[in-house]
Amino acid sequence: MESESYWILLLFIAAVMVVATSGMYFRPDDWYQRLAKPSWQPPGWLFGPVWMILYAVIAVSGWLIWSEVGWAGAAIPLAIYGAQLILNWLWSAIFFGLKRIGLALAEMALLWLSIVAMIVTFYPIHSGAALLLLPYLAWVSFAMLLNYTIWRLNGEAHVALP
Repeated sequence: MESESYWILLLFIAAVMVVATSGMYFRPDDWYQRLAKPSWQPPGWLFGPVWMILYAVIAVSGWLIWSEVGWAGAAIPLAIYGAQLILNWLWSAIFFGLKRIGLALAEMALLWLSIVAMIVTFYPIHSGAALLLLPYLAWVSFAMLLNYTIWRLNGEAHVALP
């Protein structure tokens, strides 16, 4: 691996690590514990390892696109990549920070669309980079169903809970 390529990979890793700080800062609290949740919700300990793997895959996928065509050659796909990172960061802030379940669901729908757009724009450049994102899309699809179910079970009434 060339020196520049190594540094760019580290840049992609750093970007997803910044995104991961949202989940570290905005964490489930007593408000979340009191919400009604479906019986099929995974145990809390599972989310950290899953996201750690997904963040690594997201970083590698973006780096593969850059390494194939560079910044200029992938301006639109990498802009979508950046938007997806921002949307990913925002979900925890909206759901756990603002305690806005419905707004978090709407935001997650935008995240889901950005992931689909990333896959579609990555595929012609590097099919492997696009395919690497399928587990991310699957997990966000599941998380969106979970968010929707929690919203249906609780509405926004719990926003006022201390």
